[in-house]
Amino acid sequence: MVTVEASPVRVEKRLSAQEINCPGCGMAVRPWGWAARRTVRDVGGRPLVLRPRRTRCPGCGATHVLLPVTVLLRRADVAVLIGAALVARAAGAGHRTIAAGLGRAPETVRGWLRRFTSRADVVREFFVRLLVHLAPSDPSLPGPAGSALADAVASVLAAADAIRLRWPGLVAVSPWQVAAAASGGRLLAPAWP
Repeated sequence: MVTVEASPVRVEKRLSAQEINCPGCGMAVRPWGWAARRTVRDVGGRPLVLRPRRTRCPGCGATHVLLPVTVLLRRADVAVLIGAALVARAAGAGHRTIAAGLGRAPETVRGWLRRFTSRADVVREFFVRLLVHLAPSDPSLPGPAGSALADAVASVLAAADAIRLRWPGLVAVSPWQVAAAASGGRLLAPAWP
């Protein structure tokens, strides 16, 4: 799995220009069909149909799906929506309140929160390291936010701010798209990072 920008047209251009590399060996990957079509829910509950590009590396023979930064691996909702739930939880809202506000099932939201909370310390550490590595100058590290989940959310937001300072062209990119890209779409995966 390789995360790429949201525009399928730009992904195809980068792919044909051999600008997307295999994460295993570093060689430029080649087009190799398409992954299965899948539908995810956008912020307003609108269905968003994705058909990610599949690639193959000529060096190591590995195949990769090019997952847009708008979604997370094996999740039926866009990353921005899941991020909104995490921010609301960090602010003290309960899963039922968050679910009602987002128009999602309470069980779905509770699942996101439980998974993120179970990995919160590791996620916080990853994004603090990313912040320190990418900050253009001496970074201001996020202080304690009141819970492990809130600390992890604060580190994601701080790392996204550092990235936007370093690359001003990414100012319109959501912190949760940054988190999706940095985690390879695996922010809520059990074995990440």
